[in-house]
Amino acid sequence: MSNQKSEIRNSGAPIGVFDSGYGGLTVLKELVNILPQYDYLYLGDNARAPYGNRSFETVYEYTLQCVEWFFSQGCSLVILACNTASAKALRTIQQNDLSRIAPEKRVLGVIRPTTEVIGNYSEMGEIGILATKGTVNSESYPIEIHKFFPDIKVYQEACPMWVPIVENDEIDTHGADFFIKKNLHSLFHKGPHIDVVLLACTHYPLLKNKIQEDLPIDVKLVSQGELVAKSLADYLQRHPEIEQQCSKNGGRLFFTTDSAEDFDNHGSAFFGAPVSSKQITL
Repeated sequence: MSNQKSEIRNSGAPIGVFDSGYGGLTVLKELVNILPQYDYLYLGDNARAPYGNRSFETVYEYTLQCVEWFFSQGCSLVILACNTASAKALRTIQQNDLSRIAPEKRVLGVIRPTTEVIGNYSEMGEIGILATKGTVNSESYPIEIHKFFPDIKVYQEACPMWVPIVENDEIDTHGADFFIKKNLHSLFHKGPHIDVVLLACTHYPLLKNKIQEDLPIDVKLVSQGELVAKSLADYLQRHPEIEQQCSKNGGRLFFTTDSAEDFDNHGSAFFGAPVSSKQITL
């Protein structure tokens, strides 16, 4: 791995970063940019991806298995860098499972850190959400945004083709152009006065340049990674009892439940640097 320590000390407690596949690497990239001193352990559940169209029960089951794996690796803090897992599994894990399996540990998601600040970006009071079908159907973003910004109007658009486009290296194709234009047209038909668009899927930053080309010039396009990283920095400052457990050797380890070779080939585009992973079985 380039400019990365390939091992984390056995006595360390890395910060766990989880996604159903590669997308969470865009969040990890921002975490490393803002908080480079910490050890990170990334797991992509590629063998069972995508999570977006699976039931709440299945996403919860899979996510809990992965969280328990992180805990078995010494992680005291796990970030669900997956919108579907954050929407469908996080609350149940926090409320029902942590007290039973690891009351001293914490699991956080990507939805709340995003929704508690996204309203500050809008002057018109109308926000558009681009996400997977599972995230849209969960209504997590409208519900959470309205807790912090009750007067803001939220419009959602499910983009079921965007993840396959990214994962199949079809970004620079006419097909990608077609589906991006189609979904954006649908979103702005619902909310013509939207002035902020949130990419509520960790795959979508790889399409950011193309999306930007089709947005009105006065519309802000926001990705989650930087918001989540800033929120984590604040969380660690406010919770020294958790922060002190996190090891700080600058290490990065990558794991996948599917082919390590495939993960490494695709993952580097998401992480912005070469990755070297190991395959595990849950």
